[in-house]
Amino acid sequence: MPKLRLPIAFLMLAIAVLAMPLIASADNSWSKYHWDISTAESATDPLVLGDNTSTTWTSSLEGASTDWNQSVLLNTITAGNNTACDPVLGGVEVCNDTYGTSVGWLGIAQVWVYRGRDGHIAQALVKVNDSFFDKPEYNSSAWRDYVMCQEVGHTIGLSHQDETFANANLGTCMDYTDDPDGSILNQASNLHPNQHDLDVLYSKYGHLNGVIDEGGDKPEKGNNGGGNGKKNKAPGQEVRQWGKAISTDGKGRPDLFELDLGGGNKLFTHVLWAN
Repeated sequence: MPKLRLPIAFLMLAIAVLAMPLIASADNSWSKYHWDISTAESATDPLVLGDNTSTTWTSSLEGASTDWNQSVLLNTITAGNNTACDPVLGGVEVCNDTYGTSVGWLGIAQVWVYRGRDGHIAQALVKVNDSFFDKPEYNSSAWRDYVMCQEVGHTIGLSHQDETFANANLGTCMDYTDDPDGSILNQASNLHPNQHDLDVLYSKYGHLNGVIDEGGDKPEKGNNGGGNGKKNKAPGQEVRQWGKAISTDGKGRPDLFELDLGGGNKLFTHVLWAN
């Protein structure tokens, strides 16, 4: 009988996953939503972050990619030319533009989920608003890094650890703050994920084999939107186009919206407001 030979990289990944601790708490998991990607699958076919940003955002996106690659869900950046910032099935498109100050937000993450009890993510967008980042109060690497890290975190299934801006920094970009790098109040930096974020992602993705989902087919990668009842265009940049508000931040502003697309498919929009 021939011996089964497994790639060394796969064996090392299996050992790392099995050695990780069990998760006692996952309080900033964004509901059940996650990509239908196992730990092993992401090692050979990582989640694609399509880079449609200007050079001003290059280091922020690269930093966010590196930060989230500390988790069991691996990603890779690919150069994009998606000027319309349309969603692409199977990946995350990242864009910046001058969306205007009237819309009120620094960044949004829009996440399409498809039918099925396991709440799988089909495609996602990150948009960052240069109309604010061109202003002195936000025109810094700290603000760009913080917002990019948080919005990418939403697209892989995380919510916030704390939504009260006045609270002390928790040392994670998934924490609301007015002091991203901690330099104003001499506190912890919120520019990167912390161990709790990585633990939550392990609870979502830390398995060696794909999960079985009874309901809804896994969409094919690389198609530009559409398919299985999902719209191939993102809604506009304003609140009235995002459906109903289902959550508020510590200042009482709606920060998560749900739009019913029919057929069990939904679009969620996470919003980080400017002050």
